Amino acid sequence: MKRVEIKLNLDAVAPLLDAVKSAADTLEPRLAVEPQVPEHEPDFAASWRDELLGGQRSDLAVLLGLFGSEFFATGIIVLDAQNGESVLRACAAVRLRLRELHLRGLDDGSLESGEVELEELPEAQSRAFAAYVFLATLQEVIIQHLDPTEMD
Repeated sequence: MKRVEIKLNLDAVAPLLDAVKSAADTLEPRLAVEPQVPEHEPDFAASWRDELLGGQRSDLAVLLGLFGSEFFATGIIVLDAQNGESVLRACAAVRLRLRELHLRGLDDGSLESGEVELEELPEAQSRAFAAYVFLATLQEVIIQHLDPTEMD
C-alpha cells in the first residue's frame, strides 16, 4: 500500500490546528454543504442528511486523528489509501467552513492562489487563511501521491 509521510514544523502547524479544530467543531451539528433534496420527500431528506452528517463526522475524526499525541511527538503525519479519501473530504468540509466563518471578504481567486497579504489581515483571519492553505496543501499531496482510484 502506498503511503506518504509528511514531516511538519510543529511551531508553524500547531496554531493552524487550533483554527482547524475550531472550524471542525462547528461542523459537529451541521453539514458543510446542505444537500438539495425534493421537498416532497421529507423522510428521505432527513435520512440522507443523517447519513451524510455521520460520514462527515467520521471524516473529520480521521483528519483530526492525524494530529494526535504521536504527531506532537514526531511532527509526522501519515497519509495512505486507508485515510486519504476521508482526509480529502474532511479538508474540503473544514475549508468551506473556514471560508464561511472567517474568509468571506476574500475573493475566490485570492483564496485559491494563496495570494493574500497576511500582515494586512486581523490575526484570527490570518490564522484561518493559513489553515485554509494548509488544508489545501494536504489535499494536493493526497491527489498527487495517492492514486484516488486505489482508495476505498
